[in-house]
Amino acid sequence: MAIISVRSLSKYFGSKVALDGVTLDVNEGDLFGLFGPNGAGKTTLLRVLTGQLQPDAGKAHVSGIDVANDPLEVKRQIGIVPEVESPPTYLTSYEYLYFVARIRMIQNIDEKIDNWLNFFDIQEVRDVICRDLSKGMRQKLMLASAFIHEPTLVFLDEPFINLDPIFQRRMQEYLKNYIANGGTAFMCSHILEISERLCNRAAIISEGRVVASGTMNELVKEGEHLEDIFFRLTEKGG
Repeated sequence: MAIISVRSLSKYFGSKVALDGVTLDVNEGDLFGLFGPNGAGKTTLLRVLTGQLQPDAGKAHVSGIDVANDPLEVKRQIGIVPEVESPPTYLTSYEYLYFVARIRMIQNIDEKIDNWLNFFDIQEVRDVICRDLSKGMRQKLMLASAFIHEPTLVFLDEPFINLDPIFQRRMQEYLKNYIANGGTAFMCSHILEISERLCNRAAIISEGRVVASGTMNELVKEGEHLEDIFFRLTEKGG
């Protein structure tokens, strides 16, 4: 069953076409990867699907909700990791996660916060304001804030960026367990090696158009890797 349904979706920024008639489905239980070069439309599509941008044409439904008509309800139901790590600079790590937890109306807030601070091994910075954290630590906070309310659907824009190899691996294992326990993830990433291992279905987007989609086995033929398909379909003149 499709938990995300996109039909003929278009988005323009002035004369620039960011999305050009995008159609795709993401099924419950998918770890769905969206891949493309910079400026291809990945983040724009993610922002439309999470209610941050209104589409100019077409339809998008997330968990059965028309995103354009009720973006707030979509935001209530999902978790989001944006492209750029952005916890408020004036809050401490603990205060930021507490703020998110209160908005999400979570029970046992301190327990949930401690679980995530321990998961990412950042207990020592719980009282450090976010502007004084490294990029990697801010990324860990954004990941924690996306999952702290235990959503069944998450949108992840470059979730592994700024993480060292230890926590890239830890996050991969968490996502595998998250999917195995009934979650669904929509992920944009430039780290194709990790994505090929994790994703069961994917689409490749170039210049605002989906140029390939399907299961990972359908996209990546024997003797090839996701990187090979990516370059063949997105390099100009290729």
